[in-house]
Amino acid sequence: MGGTIARLAAQGHDVLLLDMTNGEPTPHGSVPQREKEWTEAARILGVQRRLLGLVNREVQHDLESRHRVAGVIREHQASIVFLPFPEDAHPDHRATTRIVEDARFDAKLSKIDLPGEPIYPRWMIYYYCTHLRHVANPRFCIDITDQIEIKQQAILAYASQFVVPEKNRRVVGWLRDMNSYMGSRIGTTYAEPFFLTEPLGLDGLDGLVMG
Repeated sequence: MGGTIARLAAQGHDVLLLDMTNGEPTPHGSVPQREKEWTEAARILGVQRRLLGLVNREVQHDLESRHRVAGVIREHQASIVFLPFPEDAHPDHRATTRIVEDARFDAKLSKIDLPGEPIYPRWMIYYYCTHLRHVANPRFCIDITDQIEIKQQAILAYASQFVVPEKNRRVVGWLRDMNSYMGSRIGTTYAEPFFLTEPLGLDGLDGLVMG
């Protein structure tokens, strides 16, 4: 959802990216290299970034993790939270989804030892980062035609993941093709798909992109 992140930041939204882990170990990366990469990606997208510090490949849906995420939600006073689509082959992604879903509830609780003031984010919006051969069936798409090049630059900032390993270079093209297809569904050049489990409330039709 890098295009949407860049679009929201350009519109003046206070966007915080929360990395659950440092992403290591990987075949071509290192902790210092990955930090350099995520710092550059955040700069390109124009947003803040924070590392939660869970252990990569060992993310667990437990109370401690829920409360750590809830604390970030409260400190940032997040009114909208984006999280991974729950159907995924990656155990860390599935665990993250459960953690963040429950952290939304924990963030509103009073008389709990968490930083910040209680808040209940109005929206939980799922983005697609699945490792399954899953075809997205989104509830809505966001036009990222003006942000597609920024998105691609941010992806390529992760050189250890998408530049150095030859087999992963094609992923960048796949993502662009997918965004092109999603754009064709709403009458734009590029778009990113999203999913909701709760009904989306609108106060008019002025903001809709019509195909």
